[in-house]
Amino acid sequence: MTTRCYHLYRYSIPVDSQLILRNRFLKRREGLLVQIKCKENEGWGEIAPLPEYSRETLEQAQEQAIQWLKDWDAARSRNEKLSFDGLYPSVAFGLSCALAEMKGSLQTEGNYQVAPLCYGDPDELYEPLDQMQGEKVAKIKVGMYEANRDGMIADMLLEAIPDLYLRLDANRSWTPAKAAMFAKYVKPEHRPRIQFLEEPCKTREESRRFAEQTGINIAWDESVREPDFEVVAEPHVTAIVIKPTLVGSLEKCVSLIEKAQNLGMKAVISSSIESSFGLTQLARIARQYTPDVTPGLDTLDLMEYQVVRRWPGSGLPVADFNSGFITEINF
Repeated sequence: MTTRCYHLYRYSIPVDSQLILRNRFLKRREGLLVQIKCKENEGWGEIAPLPEYSRETLEQAQEQAIQWLKDWDAARSRNEKLSFDGLYPSVAFGLSCALAEMKGSLQTEGNYQVAPLCYGDPDELYEPLDQMQGEKVAKIKVGMYEANRDGMIADMLLEAIPDLYLRLDANRSWTPAKAAMFAKYVKPEHRPRIQFLEEPCKTREESRRFAEQTGINIAWDESVREPDFEVVAEPHVTAIVIKPTLVGSLEKCVSLIEKAQNLGMKAVISSSIESSFGLTQLARIARQYTPDVTPGLDTLDLMEYQVVRRWPGSGLPVADFNSGFITEINF
């Protein structure tokens, strides 16, 4: 029988005091770091349910992770494998990453190029875009203000930076009338440089009609996490956005990626505001499985600290295991 070796840690770090998730301020980002070992090999993963978006709480995730680790240890002693079926998405993702690291199947190199989040000033974009290799792509959150304002800002940025491509995220916030108002303010010649608009309307059917009427490409985001979702080729649907913490195991994410790629669609790995630890793993997944697509991982600046693993180029201080921000869970 091999030696039992797994550890679970809980981190809690302060974040930007202005960060709002749907109906609440998020003052701290909390999650779990899991370590598993087998002989000389070890692997790590992050389990970090996102408040207001994940269906599981951190406490539920912690309880389930503890039980899975105990079951995994017992199964390992019998030379059996333990699946991730039935686990919460964040738990399945973190544990599957730990196993992938331990087995050496998760590559070490990452894609740390991110699509910068822009709030309307083109001067904010020149420097990060100059540093980007390949496509020049930025992201704008829309739907929080008036639709015509969003349309004017998008059009102004596309006018000011001729080689810019935009990704827009509406989070299903628009009625068809508001979505049409947005499109009214984006010149037809600029619309092809909207790489995609994530779920502009409250239903998929309304979003499909918007895309057909305006010629603006869309992407599925929230839909990817719904039970009835299937990756199928549709007019003007050019991408799916995969937030692994909200989707599930690495294997499930890879299956979605491969289905999208086989249909000629982009698959974009995106953050659920993980710590630097989780973000670096997402960057590695993006490099390995979506090498030609810029991931959506521009959330580290919301944190006041990095956690254990550094994001290349970040000047934020690092909270390690002796910092007081991370505690081991005994079970």
